[in-house]
Amino acid sequence: MSMLAGATLLTSSLLVATPAQSAEAPARSAQPVAVPAEFGTDWHDPITAAPPVTRPKNTKSCEVTVAEAQFRDFTPYRGTYAPPGDCGRSWSKVVLRLDGKVKGRQYDRLGHLHIGGVEVFRTSTPQPSPDGIEWSVEKDVTRYSDTLRSAQPVEMLIGNVVDDTYTGILDVKVTLTFYAARPTAKTAETTPDRVLTLQDGNTLTTPRNSERVVAEVYATGSGGGCEEYWYLTVPDSAPYSCKATDGPYREVQVEVDGQLAGIAAPFPTVWTGGWSNPFLWYVIPGPRAFDIQPIRYDLTPFAGLLNDGRPHRVEVSVVGVPEGQSGWSTPVNVLVWQDEKSEHVTGALTESRAGDLASASTYTPGAEHRLDTEGGHRLTVSGYVETSHGRVTTTVRRSLANTSVHTWSDGENPDALKARWTDDETVTVDGRGPARATRTQRSYTMDGTTTLGAGDRLRTVLTLGDRAAVTGTYGGRRTAWSRLDDTYTGDATYTAGVPRDQRHAVGTTSERYRLYGSGGCYDRSLVTVQGVLTEDKGSGGGRAGSSGC
Repeated sequence: MSMLAGATLLTSSLLVATPAQSAEAPARSAQPVAVPAEFGTDWHDPITAAPPVTRPKNTKSCEVTVAEAQFRDFTPYRGTYAPPGDCGRSWSKVVLRLDGKVKGRQYDRLGHLHIGGVEVFRTSTPQPSPDGIEWSVEKDVTRYSDTLRSAQPVEMLIGNVVDDTYTGILDVKVTLTFYAARPTAKTAETTPDRVLTLQDGNTLTTPRNSERVVAEVYATGSGGGCEEYWYLTVPDSAPYSCKATDGPYREVQVEVDGQLAGIAAPFPTVWTGGWSNPFLWYVIPGPRAFDIQPIRYDLTPFAGLLNDGRPHRVEVSVVGVPEGQSGWSTPVNVLVWQDEKSEHVTGALTESRAGDLASASTYTPGAEHRLDTEGGHRLTVSGYVETSHGRVTTTVRRSLANTSVHTWSDGENPDALKARWTDDETVTVDGRGPARATRTQRSYTMDGTTTLGAGDRLRTVLTLGDRAAVTGTYGGRRTAWSRLDDTYTGDATYTAGVPRDQRHAVGTTSERYRLYGSGGCYDRSLVTVQGVLTEDKGSGGGRAGSSGC
């Protein structure tokens, strides 16, 4: 495997979110502590700078336990979910919370939770200390309210291996907290009426009065093979351990009845065993590693086609994966908003225009091997529906681009990557009154180097970025905006090929999460040294543009 593959087998881990804290209270500075000269047998529980889920105030709440299990193999937990009896059937918010603990030694593991066949949560796990850690993660799952209104089967799996070497048993509990309230107009608009899954793997039948259709795909490259590090793969002509026929360009596509309906850039998630150095991730995980976010595709231009009452094929594929090779998981949920005043919403797809898919990797041999990659794609789809409130036309324009420079020397030492992915999407809805548009400009970055030096000292220096700019307009005038900048940096070194107590590991990691805009601002920074949290500062409230935002 890439990035000094042999070292990857020494240890492995995952990211973790801080136990829930008040969204209103600003983060406090970490208390001064003595920093050890190197990692020991214990370290701070995993924590992220991302904001907690906000919760309604002065609202009745009800909690339901969805799953409680110890994962020690690949046997899924199965149970039954029952909705809360005392909080009604309409909720202002539903918050999922996972609490976990593990001790000993264990790899990072991927997990999922299905309720009624709907994937409501996808996650990964942290690597424990010998003395044990605890972690938690929260997620807003209000959009799955349709599924949660009735009793449903539950399946949860975090595939794990426990033996004489890997001793960590994953002990987890998942709850849902329901906040009862009469839905506001905004809640009713943003929460779908139906949540559907694909039948027989790839068929979808929507209600005949669907007026908005959005697919979400929990796309993850994983499984221990090279697709876990897809951004480092090289063409067959280059001398590197992870091969892919066309290089590292990846694109997640959705087709409806064989016609291209959506494109997206996958997020380059780094699990906590990533880049050959678990000491980067023991306390602060990489962005999104705990709460794996789905890719969203607005399929409303196809609503008129889908509303004929017949099953339609909806298929997901990942461009760039070598033929016949596994390594990607792409479960699909479909969110549907219905026109309650119509029995049948008709319509048509009026435009479907895809540019040529560009994916080119150029290998340059030498003392330093080099692979330059450029890729990209454009898609425009447009369609209308005849609703009870008039004809509504939805147009989706999406443009993807990827550039990367991958360099390595013989033995893949050193091994370095500098890459950037952009995913620019504009959804325009034009009906009665001025047109409404939402533009989302996503940017993901990765810049890192791994080196095995004298005395088998393995060092990894890495920076990851998750950024997004969202602008909403009405009649061409800006009505709302937000900016996200989540940046992780790490520098960790340890002695490879020796038992844990002889690694003499050191590491400094940090994360700054900034989210600001017309809705306010949030700004929090964390710093760790040798597993000790040395800085935790920021603000969780105030208006956009205030100090720290």
